[in-house]
Amino acid sequence: MALCYSQLIPAMTELQTDWVECVPNVSEGRDRAVLEAIAAAVRAVDGVRLIDMDPGAATHRTVFTFVGPAAAVLEAAFQLVAAAAERIDMRSHRGAHPRLGAADVVPFVPLGATPMELCVKLARQLGERIGCELEIPVYLYEAAASRPQRRSLSDVRAGEYEGLADKLRDPEWAPDFGPARFDPRRGATVVGARPLLIAYNVNLNTRERKPAHDIALAVRESGRLRRDAAGQIVRDPDGKAQRLPGRLEEVRGVGWTIPEYGRAQVSLNLTDYRTSGLHDAFEAIAEEAAERGLRATGSEIVGLVPLEALLEAGRYYLRRQGRSAAVPDAELIHIAVLSLGLNEIGAFEPRERVIEYKIAPPAALADGSVAAFLDALSSAAPTPGGGCVAALGAAMSAALTAMGAGLAFAKSEPTQEAPELEALGRRAQALKTRLLELVDQDALAFDAVLAARRRPKRSDADRAAREQAIADAGREATRVPLAVLEATAELLELIGPAAQAVPASAASDIGVALLFASAAAEGAALNVSINLPGLADADERRRFHKRMEQALDAARGRAGALRAELDRRLG
Repeated sequence: MALCYSQLIPAMTELQTDWVECVPNVSEGRDRAVLEAIAAAVRAVDGVRLIDMDPGAATHRTVFTFVGPAAAVLEAAFQLVAAAAERIDMRSHRGAHPRLGAADVVPFVPLGATPMELCVKLARQLGERIGCELEIPVYLYEAAASRPQRRSLSDVRAGEYEGLADKLRDPEWAPDFGPARFDPRRGATVVGARPLLIAYNVNLNTRERKPAHDIALAVRESGRLRRDAAGQIVRDPDGKAQRLPGRLEEVRGVGWTIPEYGRAQVSLNLTDYRTSGLHDAFEAIAEEAAERGLRATGSEIVGLVPLEALLEAGRYYLRRQGRSAAVPDAELIHIAVLSLGLNEIGAFEPRERVIEYKIAPPAALADGSVAAFLDALSSAAPTPGGGCVAALGAAMSAALTAMGAGLAFAKSEPTQEAPELEALGRRAQALKTRLLELVDQDALAFDAVLAARRRPKRSDADRAAREQAIADAGREATRVPLAVLEATAELLELIGPAAQAVPASAASDIGVALLFASAAAEGAALNVSINLPGLADADERRRFHKRMEQALDAARGRAGALRAELDRRLG
């Protein structure tokens, strides 16, 4: 038996800046009081945000999603497992979804630049603590697996809860942590580390499970067992069963019936949505369904979804329509929701279902109305100020540039200029989004400077902390307008091709884009300059100043050349 958690791992304070997502699945989808008690155990941990709780009555299963610094997420995961183990009795559990225990599976997912290795450590720490303190058998899977045959969750969960007692008696399936004895009330827990996946179900116009599962076998990567004309499994000379691979890589799936929906579903896990996306899965299932006289009527996402997965689906369907995919994110999401039928079972609200939107802090300025922004700008409050206006002006210039690229796309030859114009529009849209983010970042940076200056100076420790806070805030107050300046210089690279491609009737729009971008670059440079003297580190000051000069020179040079071109076009 391994040492207990408190003896095994030292304090994890060095991990506080690494953000992790945890997506536990518990074997309860019907008793709201039980689910709220489990959710309360997560919310009670400081630093953790519970961003989703998605119950399913037919599957009798709920997916929780929470995020935060690694140490806090680790503690919340343990508290969730403990709460589930206390309140869920597997002896009476029946549901459509495979499961081994009350707290069935607990995966850790790296966010941003967080390395997978950190999530592997968290999984092993959690598994050891569950086994030691709760005396629940624990299996490790995916990147945290202790041996190759345990990487796959479906392999670990084979036989399910009903076969767990026999599995625990098999030395090959001794748990990684905890006792090798069957606990009929709590079952076992599977803990792991994995990349972000999408739980995605496609609806069929039938109540029958068999065709749904047959379609799952056709599309999932592992496919199905190869059989001969007599229906017998075909084996290789070593006796290993041969398989016919499915259509989609990085996809796992089964078919089931959901009585509460009155239909069958093909239930998939997209383990790498960049390899096989939502649209790939939906279209493959639609084709397989049509071959069987069925129809894919819509789909649902269980839990949360990465923004890029929806955006890529939207781009796919716009291109099928012969339209440019260089449109705002909101339009891409709208097209994806319509095309995939994500509203068929229940309303799909992007602000509640997209991971990035759930994690992101509120954008008080960028998400508000124009009138509200101008009212705040005209008040005596220090923010928003000139830095915010520079960022917003550049964002408006990027929006006009994207509009110009879209107008040119509509008149272009599909096989010639269109791909370049779409790429141009997409870059402009991305810069628009980035610059809008910088509007709020500029206000927050200046507010942080004011807050740092207001810190107490009563003791040496107070004064040292205040000086450090002022230095950190000053660095951020310089970085943000520099980011605006550099993004605007990049934007001016796009305005040139847009100016050449737009119809004559839109040349004035690109002219306005140029003027706004030029003014934004000059304004952002002013905001960098005013903050530079506050940087105590001379080397850092020189680095910021050099970047500012380079970006401003580039912006001015591009703006001058573009003004001459636009004057020529406008006559």
